[in-house]
Formats: sequence, structure tokens, C-alpha cells
Amino acid sequence: MAILKTGLIGFGLAGQAFHAPVIRGVTGMELTCILERSGSRAQEKYPDVRVARTLEELLADPEIQLCVVATPNASHYDLARSCLLAGRNVVVDKPFAVTVQEAADLTRLAKQQRRVLSVYQDRRWDGDFQTVRKLVMSGVLGRIAEYEARFDRFRPEVRPNAWREQQGPGSGVFLDLGPHLIDQALVLFGPPQAVTAALFCQREAAKVEDSFDVYLEYPWLRVTLRARIIAYAPGPHFLIHGTKGSFIKYGMDPQEPPLRAGEVPDGPDWGPNWGEDPESLWGTLTVAAGGASCTQKVQTERGDYRGYYENVRDAIVHGYALAVTPEQALRTMQVLELARQSSLEKRTIPWSEPAL
Repeated sequence: MAILKTGLIGFGLAGQAFHAPVIRGVTGMELTCILERSGSRAQEKYPDVRVARTLEELLADPEIQLCVVATPNASHYDLARSCLLAGRNVVVDKPFAVTVQEAADLTRLAKQQRRVLSVYQDRRWDGDFQTVRKLVMSGVLGRIAEYEARFDRFRPEVRPNAWREQQGPGSGVFLDLGPHLIDQALVLFGPPQAVTAALFCQREAAKVEDSFDVYLEYPWLRVTLRARIIAYAPGPHFLIHGTKGSFIKYGMDPQEPPLRAGEVPDGPDWGPNWGEDPESLWGTLTVAAGGASCTQKVQTERGDYRGYYENVRDAIVHGYALAVTPEQALRTMQVLELARQSSLEKRTIPWSEPAL
């Protein structure tokens, strides 16, 4: 099997928790080089991986075919553009970029360079979303009339040194969590007819928005996407009502905690129980049955973020179809931008396709 040699740009939280261990967990991929501008965390964690201090040093290795951009949001565009111009395939951590224009420029450049470009929408490989997608597509809920997905957290204190909590391009919780929720909704339902949103602060010391409500309007369907920073008792992660029944799911996908804690085995053997949801968090499906109702627990599908990189590997090495295309990611950026406009102008914004 051909080995896809990969360079990781950035070794903060995203690089350490959500990219390096996942890349190392995919057969046929090699984490060849990590760009860490200062410090020794990469060398300590992966002594067998070369560490570069500059982008030029990383790109000087002609064997690196894939570059992964896992840096603060405002730097995504410049780094991805440089890698594409250097003839490399590129994965960009979400959000794609800071603006729709930047995302469109990268999409065009990838086509001109004939290189694979994708955005790390790993939560398509959440087990709970896989379960929701299966239920929606099966028709067991009938026509979906209401879909709500939310991220609830309890972080009442502002982290003073966190770049996401400081004013500036790419900061704020909306560009952090919004891309996940929006991408999932677009996968299920496609682009909406209109977007209405409110981005706001729940914490008195917050300098940028830490919570949001986004509404996507479809014919006979309303999609609600929410995030809260002060929610000690979280609401349902998914709440779906259809003409034949309802589905409610509490709790988040179990993959993130061990990844954040650095507890993932180094290599492709993550064990047979990886990504399995405990039975206590399985969702509840209630359907109409002959004038009565039938309620049952639905076992959560097994999640596995390695599926994202397996697809990228196959797209680059074998020419397979890309699961997360730049055009899809561009639509997610368009929703983000329309939502911010809606919140500022306090009005509903009609959908328009992003121009390429």
C-alpha cells in the first residue's frame, strides 16, 4: 500500500488532539513532519516525527503530499494557499476560512492546481449524527418538520489567554461550533431558503459572542442550531419531530474526551469499543402505531473520526470521491456569513449561493 506522507501545520489543541492521533490511527498514512514554531511538545509526543520551525522547512520535503492546517482561524487562508501553490493536497481545520471570499479563492485555486482540498468536518463521523442521518433517511420519522441540534457547555469564566475569546478575525464560539452544526444540517437537508440568527454573550466578561441561535428555513421545516456557554444541565443534543414520530438524543459523542486527554493508543489499533456510546445515552424514538405510540431506545451508531482521513487518503491515492468537498464547505461558510449579517441587522437574510 502506498503511504500518504503528511505534514501537520500547528500543534495547539487542534493539532494535538484532533489531527495528529487520528492521522497516526489511519493505515496508509504517515505523520511525517509537524510544524511547531516554538516549544518541544511535538518532539516529546512523537519523537519519531520530524519537527519543522517554518512552513518553508516543511514544504522543502518533496515527499509530503498532504498538508493539514490546524492553526488559529485567521491564518487558515494564507497557510492553505501557500500549500496549494506548492503543489500539495490540503486539509483545513474548520472553519474553512474567515470569509466566504477566502474560501472561494481556495476552492478555485485547488481546482487550478488539481489538488485535493477538504475541510475537517470530523463530526460527520460522530456516532450520534450517523444515527440521526440513518433515521432521517430511513423515513421512520416521516417528513421532518422540526430539527434542533445544540452544543451546551458550562464555562462561566472567560479564559483570558485563549485566542478564541479575544476580539479579532476568526474568534468567537460561532466560528468554533457553528461549522459543525451547520455542516450536519446541510448534509441532511441541503441549503435553506433563508437564515435568521442571533449571536450573543451570556458571560459578563465576554469580549466576543459565546452563544448563538441560528434558524434555517425550508419548506415545511425549521432547523434550529444552538450553542450555550452557561448550561449546567444540558438540553438534548438532537431533537427531531416528524409526521410519523420523534427522536431525542442527550449527550455528546464519546470520542472527544479521550482525544483531548491524550488517551488514544498510538497507531491504528484503537480497540474494539472505540466510539461506542453507553446504553444510558442511547436516543429515544417514539412513533405512532395504530392510534397509540411506541417508544424504544435506539442504539447509537459507532463513531470513528478516522473515517474522515481514510476518505482523504483514498481520494488522494486512489482518486475516490471526496466526502467533504470544498464546495460543501463553501456553503457552510455562506451560512456562517449570512447568520452574522442577520444578527447584526436583526433581520432574516434570503439564501444565495456563494459565487465561485
